[in-house]
Amino acid sequence: MPHVTAVADQRWETWDDPVRGRLDWCLLDDGRSPSPESVTTGVMTLGEDGWLGRHRHAAPEVYYVLEGDAVVAVDDDEVRVGTGSLVRLPGDAEHGIRAVDGSVRVLFVFPTAPFDHVAYRFSADAVA
Repeated sequence: MPHVTAVADQRWETWDDPVRGRLDWCLLDDGRSPSPESVTTGVMTLGEDGWLGRHRHAAPEVYYVLEGDAVVAVDDDEVRVGTGSLVRLPGDAEHGIRAVDGSVRVLFVFPTAPFDHVAYRFSADAVA
């Protein structure tokens, strides 16, 4: 039987600080239950002036833009993305995201589990 979860049923966290950024996020599945799997999935919402600070982690990551427009920074490059865009982020690449022209909702996926094995290392110049 498939494991089904909904955003509305999750515990949301809010970050609002100069290093991690200004966003709300939740985990849909951290790969632990009902049985261990190797995928962690969540959703982040960036308000009109929201951003996730530049950071690194060993695991690669995928962003899928559910709605809105954003700029994704990866190492020294920036790319504007919109609804329906998929962004593949290599492991250990410095990356961040910021909303442009309104709020943004992004699905994020790590090919690893559980989520607490993803060690975020935020950059000194954190803003995405």
